[in-house]
Amino acid sequence: MDKQTINDILNKLKDGELHEYHVAKEQFLPFRDVLVAREDFKHFRGIAKQGGHVVYHYLKEPRS
Repeated sequence: MDKQTINDILNKLKDGELHEYHVAKEQFLPFRDVLVAREDFKHFRGIAKQGGHVVYHYLKEPRS
């Protein structure tokens, strides 16, 4: 998964086109690298699931 694809996914979450996005354990580190570089990083919440998968949601209010 390249940076452009990850940014497209994150933008779809932000715009409400996607309600949530599941990231496999193997894709977590590249996904996270792109996510933390964004200005709206604090608006994303990742919830760890069994097996190393993470489900991301976009929050209207930034987390603290």
